[in-house]
Amino acid sequence: MALYLSGCSQSIRLGDDDEIKADIEYLASDSLEGRETGTKGEQLAAQYIAFRMDEIGLLPSGDDESYFQTFSLMLPVNPHVPDGEKEELKGTNVVGLIDNKADHTVVIGAHYDHLGYGGRGSLHAGSQAIHNGADDNASGVAAMLQLAEILSDRHEKNNYLFIAFSGEEKGLLGSNYYTKNATVDLSTINYMFNMDMVGRLNQDKVLSINGVGTSPVWSTTLDKIQVDGLQFVTTESGFGPSDHTSFYKEDIPVLHFFTGQHEDYHKPTDDPEKINYEGVVSVVEVLHQIIETLNDLGKISFSKSDDSNTDIQRSFKVTLGVIPDYLFDGEGMRIDGVRDGRPAAVAGLDKGDVVVKMGEYEVTGMNAYMDCLERFSPGDQIIVVVLRDGARLEKEVIFD
Repeated sequence: MALYLSGCSQSIRLGDDDEIKADIEYLASDSLEGRETGTKGEQLAAQYIAFRMDEIGLLPSGDDESYFQTFSLMLPVNPHVPDGEKEELKGTNVVGLIDNKADHTVVIGAHYDHLGYGGRGSLHAGSQAIHNGADDNASGVAAMLQLAEILSDRHEKNNYLFIAFSGEEKGLLGSNYYTKNATVDLSTINYMFNMDMVGRLNQDKVLSINGVGTSPVWSTTLDKIQVDGLQFVTTESGFGPSDHTSFYKEDIPVLHFFTGQHEDYHKPTDDPEKINYEGVVSVVEVLHQIIETLNDLGKISFSKSDDSNTDIQRSFKVTLGVIPDYLFDGEGMRIDGVRDGRPAAVAGLDKGDVVVKMGEYEVTGMNAYMDCLERFSPGDQIIVVVLRDGARLEKEVIFD
């Protein structure tokens, strides 16, 4: 078990990351069969998380004085035919509380569901296989539980609500349900932290923190945080393809923590042995320091972020078939992975290439890249300019 000594501005870690490793190894084990929403594997994961919350000393804060908040939704069998046949989907959020009798509550969340044996959302081109989701998002749940241990006997100026969300992979279902059926008064929520994929901190120690435009205190607070040489890459918007979005839509300040995409994303190869466990500990410490820094400020103020260029509000008719490197802060859009058989792969684009031009349009960053995608249609044939090892290459791309 890891021990923590609290100083004026940070905690000193003593021991190791055994608890984080044990949590991830169980949640990402084959016996849970990928934790798809509504399956036996997800139910086993929910029971495990509830056991861990009870072990830490969190109070049940779901339905009927339990740790579980269950929900049932009728969803289209084919999401592209919303008025077609529907099927019932049952999910379970797992909710635990540190009740310090404070006026305000901090929400710390992470989704625990994943893709099961693949199917819709999988990037695996081979035969059906268990998608264990060690990084996505056993890592976030393990980090959440570790932070719960740290906060369980101190920081009494807020209450702390820990939520393991179901149904994130199917459209933020669990977090959306929670905000509409909250077990605490939403008006008392101070801010919300979301950890989604925090298990692959890279050698440059770059941590992406999204949502810094949702409160005026975020930028100045992050400037004070120093943990193990981590560097922060930030974005403003409170919208994004993860559970913090559900809280931002309720005018609650949010931050989303993310260590970046990788070639195992949504594939069966996202396994525990590839997790950077020391990196997970560092991410937990970042959240801990932010909480300590804000402790004496009371309820922080909310601000509407600039959401005009967020991908969650866009619909694209085409795709390159690449995984962008969201931690890249240089000029252009760096490719972090290429999907077999898609336009980029057919054109000869490769991981590490930096896209700087698509057709006649310059690509200066992620927002410009998404602007470009909106301009093209299936069948369009364009020249994509990339930088590779210092050379400028032109590749012919045909959108399918």
